[in-house]
Amino acid sequence: MEKTTTKDLAEKLRSQYIKISPEGMIAHDIELMSDNDLLDMDYFLHEFDDDDFGEEGCYLF
Repeated sequence: MEKTTTKDLAEKLRSQYIKISPEGMIAHDIELMSDNDLLDMDYFLHEFDDDDFGEEGCYLF
C-alpha cells in the first residue's frame, strides 16, 4: 500500500482545481498557490460537506 504524501495530494488537487477553478479564481491563481495554501483552500471549501444539516428538517429562513 502506497502512502500518499502532502505533495502528492496538493498536486492532485492543483490539477483538479486548474480544470474547474473555484468561484472567483482562475487557473493561474491555482498554479501560483503554495501546496499549503492549496490544501487549506480545499479544507475550507469542503469543511461542511459531511454535516447532516437539513436532513433532520432544521432549516434557516
